[in-house]
Amino acid sequence: MAPLKTWVSAFRLRTLPLALSSIMMGTFLAISKGYFDVLVFILGVITTIFLQILSNLANDYGDASSGVDSHEREGPQRTVQAGLISKEAMKKALFLFVALSLVSGLLLIWVALGERWKEAVLFLILGFASIGAAIKYTVGKNPYGYAGWGDFFVMVFFGFVGVSGSFYLLVGSYDPLVILPSLSTGFFSVAVLNVNNIRDIESDKKSGKYSLPVRLGRAKAVLYHWSLLFLGFLASAVFVLITGSTLQAWVFIGITPLLFINARAVSKKTLPSELDPYLKQMAITTLLYVVLFGIGQIQF
Repeated sequence: MAPLKTWVSAFRLRTLPLALSSIMMGTFLAISKGYFDVLVFILGVITTIFLQILSNLANDYGDASSGVDSHEREGPQRTVQAGLISKEAMKKALFLFVALSLVSGLLLIWVALGERWKEAVLFLILGFASIGAAIKYTVGKNPYGYAGWGDFFVMVFFGFVGVSGSFYLLVGSYDPLVILPSLSTGFFSVAVLNVNNIRDIESDKKSGKYSLPVRLGRAKAVLYHWSLLFLGFLASAVFVLITGSTLQAWVFIGITPLLFINARAVSKKTLPSELDPYLKQMAITTLLYVVLFGIGQIQF
């Protein structure tokens, strides 16, 4: 059996700040409306963490099974490909985290919605879809991550489902304007994936993984990256303008230098080893954006 530190490595804890960004955004928006439930928030965080770890383990297993992971790939070492965790052990871990995600997700739905069964069914469907998306990214026949659909699904689940879903579970209703911060969080989350895919563009080409940067080419993928960051910022600015918020709401502008640093690095740095740190930097920038945006929305 692999030691605990090997499993912790496979969990890829550095991705958790990004996973938490969407639920924190939804929570901040709910608080700004006067709604908060500590138990719903905690269960939402736990479910999000389980789903992200499930996605990371499935990615480790799927890339090793398909041959995408190889000695040519840069970035953190994948445990199955390196022989640190067997495929059989990883399969068991996948089943475990599917079960954990289901249990925590069901508790979340029950605590937040109670007997509102029609809404509960909708969120249950979204829960199963989230589990399916986490696994199907790199596992099974025709995984969507290898066909260039990763960006779309990140936008859906890290943006719309994560932000709007957590907002609804806390508030009990939906505000159409929430779509704008959902877009911002989604665009920045897609930017994290884009850094990862630009970093791996050469190794992905050789292994037959047709991510969006592979399909676009590096030059267009860099322009796409700048567009993601600009659109994410723009959606937040439009939200603040529409809601007529106070000057405090513009505090999120503080992340602008970090966005520029990330975009410039993606533009200038061509070696995967040089680009790798900016994946983590973009994930932390996204979380910082959420915190600043949330502070701007809460009236003290």
